[in-house]
Amino acid sequence: MLAITSTTSAWLLILVSGLLEVVFSVSMKLSDGYTRLVPSIVSVGAAILSVWLMGLTLKVIPVGTAYAVWAGIGAAGTAIGGMLLFQEPATLARIACIGLVVAGIVGLQLQEPA
Repeated sequence: MLAITSTTSAWLLILVSGLLEVVFSVSMKLSDGYTRLVPSIVSVGAAILSVWLMGLTLKVIPVGTAYAVWAGIGAAGTAIGGMLLFQEPATLARIACIGLVVAGIVGLQLQEPA
């Protein structure tokens, strides 16, 4: 079992787990309602790995901060992925809102002791 003891390691794992949330969301879309085998397996695997990795960080980072950053990375990353991969609207308002999410993620991360 992995033992996370440093803040730097914990933040790196939150970043990785947030990116896995993006993989989960994009592959869920590609699974066509979980009717396509490979994207379905990728989606479920990414979700499980994402939650597990984020859970490892909770010994070092408070749950509220860890969850907010994790969810923010997943939300912003998925929105950007939708624009790039699925031609979802890339309006100025959407991009500005994603920027606000990213600013919130950075702000929360800066509130934690190094």
